[in-house]
Amino acid sequence: MIWRKVAQGLLAVWLVTCSFLAQSQCTRMVVTSDPAYPPLHWYDGETLQGASIEIAKRVLGDLKIDFEIRSVGPFPRVMALAERGEVDMVVTLKKTPEREAFLLYPKTIALQNPVAAFTSKDLPLVYRDKADLIGMRGAMARGNVFGNGLDEYIKEKLNVQEVNRPDASFSLMLLGRADYFITGYYTGMALILKRGDEANFVAKEPFLVDTPNYLALTRNGKCADKLEQIDARLAILKKTGVLDEILRASFLRWKNHPVMVER
Repeated sequence: MIWRKVAQGLLAVWLVTCSFLAQSQCTRMVVTSDPAYPPLHWYDGETLQGASIEIAKRVLGDLKIDFEIRSVGPFPRVMALAERGEVDMVVTLKKTPEREAFLLYPKTIALQNPVAAFTSKDLPLVYRDKADLIGMRGAMARGNVFGNGLDEYIKEKLNVQEVNRPDASFSLMLLGRADYFITGYYTGMALILKRGDEANFVAKEPFLVDTPNYLALTRNGKCADKLEQIDARLAILKKTGVLDEILRASFLRWKNHPVMVER
């Protein structure tokens, strides 16, 4: 009888300890991003910069959640670490069924990221929609997904090669080895601004898709329980226009100092 009570007491202590540890797991949130997607996120040789990073810093700072901005390498590695739960937040990302298997998304959008087909201004293309890209040679950054059915369309209808360095796609177009480059509109504009030859390229309209980007938490990370708090704070910042201000400021920062270092 005494041993039974002792065992029950030890079990209760163990359950309380486990509950406490579960609640105290998220002692410091590790935040990362693609290092080559300006002006939303990029690595400047010292740290990750951009609108996505600034939005995450503002939200976590407001919530008094301790965090670390960590550059972990190219985007495919970012996603591999996210799937394993070795980082806690990836900013900012589009939502896809494949990613939802290992990522949690808040309800509130961090920012809109329209996707465009960039071409040389000299390319004789009458463009009305994505169907006009069929039969032409395209390029896109390795690991990018766009959502809203565009990824499936690319696989089924278009001839698109993946490149390791997004800015290399513009050189491919100038060399006549690609006709168009699919990327986020803001990122495409930032890259040609950095190159200094924006007069040579144009983003075709209408955009291919206009999909939202989110602050995503990893399911296997230590901070998944912060999702509701983050969503609530994002909603307030969005309503007051703070998120739009951050995006404009990040584009201006990139324009004035377009430095990106490969990792």
